Amino acid sequence: MFKRLFWLGAGIATGLVLAAKAQSYVKAHTPDGARQFVLGPDQDNVTIRTLAALWEDFNAAREARERELTGRYLSGR
Repeated sequence: MFKRLFWLGAGIATGLVLAAKAQSYVKAHTPDGARQFVLGPDQDNVTIRTLAALWEDFNAAREARERELTGRYLSGR
């Protein structure tokens, strides 16, 4: 159990570091017009916007699955 938690944490940390490095690379090596196209006009809050969108997608999928399971349970399948 602890191995799984460790590797999950290590994977998340690695992903966050790689995403931050990729974002820094894009900011440093692209012209402003291309950077605005890729990152949007609010380039300082890309990470927060991305995490908020991921959280919203997760919650939407979770709620849909809960509705599906509740429907199955109440219908007696």
